[in-house]
Amino acid sequence: MMMRNFLPFILLFFVACDFQGNTPTRNLDLKDKIDDIFSKQDLKGTILVYDAKQKVYYSNDFGLAEKGYLPASTFKIANSIIAFESDVLKDENTVMKWDGQKRALPSWEKDMNVREAFQASCLPCYQEVAKNIGAKRMKTYLNKLHYNNMEVSESTISDFWIKGNSHITPFEQIDFMQRLYTKKLPILNTTYDKMLHIFEKEKTSTYTYYGKSGWSENNSVNNGWFVGFVVKNTQAYYFALNAEPIDQNNTSKFTEGRELATREVLKLLQIL
Repeated sequence: MMMRNFLPFILLFFVACDFQGNTPTRNLDLKDKIDDIFSKQDLKGTILVYDAKQKVYYSNDFGLAEKGYLPASTFKIANSIIAFESDVLKDENTVMKWDGQKRALPSWEKDMNVREAFQASCLPCYQEVAKNIGAKRMKTYLNKLHYNNMEVSESTISDFWIKGNSHITPFEQIDFMQRLYTKKLPILNTTYDKMLHIFEKEKTSTYTYYGKSGWSENNSVNNGWFVGFVVKNTQAYYFALNAEPIDQNNTSKFTEGRELATREVLKLLQIL
């Protein structure tokens, strides 16, 4: 009788030890330097960088990294995956036709293939993609991908990622990208290949750099992302920056500043 009661304790002990041994550590040592990098780009917020091999997270603010924000155009990552999986988009060379209507940015006023639309963050292109996927199918795929906390309905299908209550945290962004790169998502191998092609921003002799920006304005608050990963010597490093302009009325540096700050942090960590 005593042995039966003792066995659960033994099992629990070993499970706890294994869990603790595999729990990533958190490093705040570079907080002041990262905050300074943000300040030079007129930003306030957080960046989370994950060294998958060493199982170490680096950040200037882990509290903010656990808060949820609208995914904005970083949702184009999931949106593209779902479009490829559902055959709404055939491949990265599929042309998204411009309807001739005035768009928010002149750079969007042309036909673009999927890679071009992804890199240019063409909102109307991907609004059309989302509508072609449809709310029911979108929710089914989001559940399958464990891309949680998206509020999708027929009435919000074209904008749920840029307004409303949908949210994702920097930790969740990194988890999703890690599952993408390590092929832990329940998707076709061909979809993985297509995603890496449209996601890639830079390839050098020492590393390949993938990145996606995002910008939402909700209740007059500008919030932005820059997320992605770097593959260097077969080792992957994942990052998710979320920030706001220090002055909400001055967004002059916001477009470029998020990626510039990210790259400076990656250089600080000797990843780039």
